[in-house]
Amino acid sequence: TTVKTSAGYGTILKSRLRDRSKGSGSDDLTERRIKRAEKQQELHEQKKETGLMKGTNHEQKADDGTPGVATDFEAFKSTEEYPSGASMNRIFVDMDKEVVFLPVNGQPVPFHISTVKNVVMPEEDKAAYLRINFYIPGQSLGKDAPKQMAAIIEKHKASTEQCFIKEFTYRSLDARSLTQQYRLILELRKRAKGRETQAAEEADLVIQAKLVKNRRDTKTPRLADLTMRPPLAGRKTIGNLDAHTNGLRFTSARSHEIVDLMYANVKHAFFQPCLSEIMVIIHFHLINPIMIGKKKTKDVQFMTEVMEASQALDQRGSMYDPDEVEEEQRERRMRKELNNKFRQYTAKVKDVSQKFGFNLEFDIPYRELAFNGTPHREMITLQPSVNCLVNLTDMPFFVLDTSEVEHVHFERCTMASKNFDVVFVNKNFDLPPRLVNAIDMKDLDAIQEWLTDIGITTTVGTVNFNWKQMMNLIKEQMQEGIFWADEDNDGQEKPVGWYMLDAGGDEGDSDDSDGGSSSAYSAKDGASSDDDDDSSEDDDDDEEEFEEEVESDYDEEEDEEAEGQSWDELEREAKQSDNAKREWDKKTELQEEKARPSKKQKRRR
Repeated sequence: TTVKTSAGYGTILKSRLRDRSKGSGSDDLTERRIKRAEKQQELHEQKKETGLMKGTNHEQKADDGTPGVATDFEAFKSTEEYPSGASMNRIFVDMDKEVVFLPVNGQPVPFHISTVKNVVMPEEDKAAYLRINFYIPGQSLGKDAPKQMAAIIEKHKASTEQCFIKEFTYRSLDARSLTQQYRLILELRKRAKGRETQAAEEADLVIQAKLVKNRRDTKTPRLADLTMRPPLAGRKTIGNLDAHTNGLRFTSARSHEIVDLMYANVKHAFFQPCLSEIMVIIHFHLINPIMIGKKKTKDVQFMTEVMEASQALDQRGSMYDPDEVEEEQRERRMRKELNNKFRQYTAKVKDVSQKFGFNLEFDIPYRELAFNGTPHREMITLQPSVNCLVNLTDMPFFVLDTSEVEHVHFERCTMASKNFDVVFVNKNFDLPPRLVNAIDMKDLDAIQEWLTDIGITTTVGTVNFNWKQMMNLIKEQMQEGIFWADEDNDGQEKPVGWYMLDAGGDEGDSDDSDGGSSSAYSAKDGASSDDDDDSSEDDDDDEEEFEEEVESDYDEEEDEEAEGQSWDELEREAKQSDNAKREWDKKTELQEEKARPSKKQKRRR
């Protein structure tokens, strides 16, 4: 009903509270959540059946961090092969043989650089000092220890026949010569460490087939003036990309360096047009890594920038400036031309690969399903595609193959949280899970919907797990064959499969699942006593009585407010309070005037 007040016309509502329901939108969301929960239950049941059939057939790979072969270092077969620079009273560094000659009792003794732990040269006083420390048993070797030296120490650590030297300290009045040898030892250690690191990176490289070029009478598809990432030799690399019979070849424009990508080694290929970004991208995710420069990589990208990534802020412009309008139109045309150019090139590469028996499909990420997250150190935009979850704009690249994902767990999903974390568990349990942190809570439903559509099981929790310990626990249960069972080895009830991660579950998960999280986390190990049951029942009765009293008090207050004064009475009270305030202000002013001294009194003072 509409009433007239001193402020105008107003409407009296039936309810004092706002209608918080969103109508059909909230109903559709609830219905989708229920359907998603039912689908997730089916996926969990399928995982359970498949897991029970496989049993404990989860392959465990050998640890790559095992020590190498315990072979002794041999730089010289006899003393006759010693270099001429090795003298009886001087330190000499042989860079070719990677050996440091140290004088011991007047004789030069060679020590391989891999045996040297560190070199220390204190501040010189009257004389210079040089201390050389070696790897010995009983001390932590550290991550930088050479594998061969670690294997030797592991082999002889319990032996009583072998003797290890801990350190040598040398004193010399010739500080210049000692400082030079100190620098040479540091340089030799750096070279040896770099060589070992490069050998470790190249250990799992697969020899690629040689590129077969197109015939001369065949037109080769080419994209010119492309920037390759990661770059060659740490600098921006610009060149041309040609599509040949069995692979692609990138040729640098300046140094003419060559990078070959075989069609058979491409696992996923992506084409990302320039819509809201500043670049057009062709990206290749490889099966086996290749060496680019001195680094091993599985992701190679070729792109062209449409506009500058940075713009000067001191340049003031106007929306009516014809130069700026022309520049924006030119940028739109360039975006359109580059998108068409790259799209046509991907179609030609696809035709060439299929012509020679290779199946190369270019995938375009779904921009509509994009969300922001932090898989590394900075916030990036992640976009799902047909087979992957990718970020191709920022380095390091993020490419997650969804076919290699066994399960996805959502962490920190509470009503008070503004964001949450996602953990992707790999099918190979030896690989660490991949985490994406700080995702906005508004993207939770969309991500769960996408994962459910592609058939990946999910669970929801409120806390963060220690995933190193959690994966060890999962592998132990897999080996014991109880991961997919509803009872452990002692016959006690346990959550089935991935429900062990669920601390509350998705909407309806705890009610629909067998052996779900609610029953797993609320059940106690032993049966409670009768006294505990009686006390819990008494507590429940007290709580119910207290709730009834609170509800009754609240109802009485509502009735009193509902039977309150009318609008006229409220207006009358408001006028009375205004009049009383005016009278009080007048009395206050009169009292202040009386308290002020007159002019005669001021003169007398």
